Amino acid sequence: MIPPQAPFEPQPVLREAPRSEAFWDYADLGFFLFLSFASMVAALLVLRFIPVLHGLKDAYKLLAGQGIWYVFVLGSLAGILKVRYGEPFWGSLAWRTPGIASALASLALGPVIAIGLGLLGAALRTPQIPLPFENMLNTTDLIALFGLLVVFVGPLCEELAFRGFVLPLLARSFGAGAGIIVTGLLFGLLHGFEYPDWRPIILVAVAGMIFGWRRYQTGSTINSTLMHAGFNLTQFAALLAAKHAHLR
Repeated sequence: MIPPQAPFEPQPVLREAPRSEAFWDYADLGFFLFLSFASMVAALLVLRFIPVLHGLKDAYKLLAGQGIWYVFVLGSLAGILKVRYGEPFWGSLAWRTPGIASALASLALGPVIAIGLGLLGAALRTPQIPLPFENMLNTTDLIALFGLLVVFVGPLCEELAFRGFVLPLLARSFGAGAGIIVTGLLFGLLHGFEYPDWRPIILVAVAGMIFGWRRYQTGSTINSTLMHAGFNLTQFAALLAAKHAHLR
């Protein structure tokens, strides 16, 4: 006699997490942009009216102001996610730990992109435009502090804002490709105040699109942050090398 079999129960299908997880809307984006501008004003006021900060030398004041602005901006973003939706900051912005191979690949691709865009910039005859802090790199501590800002703090904050918050919303509305392109263009325009020429802005925008592609491909803003960090590290090292060669 054949024993009765339990009724068949289909196993749940494990599906890949969606690439666009944005649960926020464009009102949140508009409010975030407003708070970002307000945060810049607040950072300037803090520098102006707190004596210990106001008395700093220009280089240290620039570093402090940038750091304060980043804290205010990310604090504003965390407030939107927590107050309106009750959601955590890091998890909402796809801060997911990648595998070691994926993380190392992201970091290694940063220098490759920097060199490739450098060659493209040379082909476009992009003018060499000094960065605002370039002439301030005259002591070891300032080099270390600006390096920390450029290689670690900047990529972290910018990736959380652009590829963690803006990109998923645009990808949900217009598709991944359009979202990546538009976010990259916005990224380039944000850096436009540093460059009085259109070509560097285009190069930065292309870099932003590649960071966005990595974020979309891997589903993790850690990967795009590592790529961004490797990219900035290469540029910062090249800047220091050129400055050293000029002083010899």
